[in-house]
Amino acid sequence: MRIGELAARAGVSVRSVRYYEEQGLLSSVRSASGQRQYTDYAVERVAFIQRLYAAGLSSRTIADLLPCVDAPSTETADAALERMAAERDRLSRHIADLVRTRDALDGLMATARAHREALNTSR
Repeated sequence: MRIGELAARAGVSVRSVRYYEEQGLLSSVRSASGQRQYTDYAVERVAFIQRLYAAGLSSRTIADLLPCVDAPSTETADAALERMAAERDRLSRHIADLVRTRDALDGLMATARAHREALNTSR
């Protein structure tokens, strides 16, 4: 199938398909006229890539995980699990940072509310 059909069947833009290919996440063969041609499996592959992106993973991390899909083995499975654990740890640190930032903002908002209330009572 051609790139437009793949994009439509997978529910993504043609630009996304091209990006996935540029990042080494997806491959195609070229027709004699130079058009990209994809197998039916590419639809599943794009859906899988989309799920990994939805989980907050970068294209580099996704590329690191794909050997587990493309050549399943104990070694690639262990490497994928290790990489996913590292990503989960990174996300947990980021969440903790966001919670601290939100709490600091809550403190500023409480101060601003108190200040506003003081303005209303001083009139």
